[in-house]
Amino acid sequence: MTYHPKSDFLRVMMERGFLADCTDYQGLDEACAKGVVPGYIGFDATAPSLHVGSLIQIMMLRWLQRTGHRPIVLMGGGTTKVGDPSFRAEERPLLSPQQIDANIAGIRRVFASYIRFGTGPTDALMVNNAEWLDGLNYLDFLRDIGRHFTINRMLSFESVKSRLDREQSLSFLEFNYMILQAYDFLELHRRYGCLLQMGGSDQWGNIVNGIDLTRRVLDHEIYGLTSPLMTTSDGRKMGKSQSGAVWLNADMLSPYGFWQFWRNTDDADVGRFLRLYTELPLEECARLAALGGAEINAAKIVLANEVTTLCHGAEAAHAAEATAREVFERGGIGEDLPTLALSPADLAGGITLAQLFVRAGLARSGKEAKRLIAEGGARVNDEPATDAGQVFGAGHFAAPLKLTAGRKRHALVTMG
Repeated sequence: MTYHPKSDFLRVMMERGFLADCTDYQGLDEACAKGVVPGYIGFDATAPSLHVGSLIQIMMLRWLQRTGHRPIVLMGGGTTKVGDPSFRAEERPLLSPQQIDANIAGIRRVFASYIRFGTGPTDALMVNNAEWLDGLNYLDFLRDIGRHFTINRMLSFESVKSRLDREQSLSFLEFNYMILQAYDFLELHRRYGCLLQMGGSDQWGNIVNGIDLTRRVLDHEIYGLTSPLMTTSDGRKMGKSQSGAVWLNADMLSPYGFWQFWRNTDDADVGRFLRLYTELPLEECARLAALGGAEINAAKIVLANEVTTLCHGAEAAHAAEATAREVFERGGIGEDLPTLALSPADLAGGITLAQLFVRAGLARSGKEAKRLIAEGGARVNDEPATDAGQVFGAGHFAAPLKLTAGRKRHALVTMG
């Protein structure tokens, strides 16, 4: 639809490509133009860090704050015990309360880089839904909240239908997730005056449920807004690379590895990623995206620097670029490359070249490493590697060993 927003927030969402759908464009726009709108996004604590797949939501919270509103980060300490079934082929593994708490502690660190927390009217809040979900009385909850949901409507949501159409089981535990998420929105509205829930377009049904529940229980109007589900131009899900998930926490992926992910962006994605993941003016995003031939590499370096600066700081971005320049332009060994430190015990019986590539994160399995080596895609200290079974011992590591997979992925191996 064509809608011309009055509020800065909705204008940014539309112009930069964050907006897939909204439950009430005009209502939300008027609320944003009138005063401070508290808005939230929920993050389940299924790992010790979020990855790049969550970055579009983090940027939405950042823009919400930058345009004069209040972001609420909802940590799913309660809902993680159930697991969101949306568009998943099977049930998530259940985590212990201790694992969930540890994951929340890890995730908490990333948000301080993107949004400002505090007690002011537009300062962000971080809230854990275990506060209200852990103490629920089951019978009271069924009577007060469950009666507002019909099985007919719950079965109509695409996230549920797609699972049932493939004849994959959907547990009663998972089926309850949408009720709990709707209840989150109601509780955040009651406690903090939250007027907006945002999320990926796969969360549309859950968001609509929360709006409907709040209308039925309190007769209040609240709003929902979704972003497109992010894929790269070749159809891959955002957040994954050849060597695994692209984590946002530096202890799970080095700033250099993070920088390199963005530097390796496909040409067709550069403009879109600049609009979504940086705060560069739209005109500059368009100029960089229009560069042709080898010049597009300069745009990719700008993208990598801008995104890495937001996540890890300017110093880390500069160090990553310097390392890349050292590795690619001068063939040297950059100090900031991902490093595998082997102990003497690791090398007691020797370690094969294929095992080194797997241990360094440059191949996912021994089979993949052997194929990489056989096809000529592997190098050791910039020399072609041909023997996957070559054994390395302590004597090979008097100096760091540089491994290269393909043209762009590198790692150092040292002996600790």
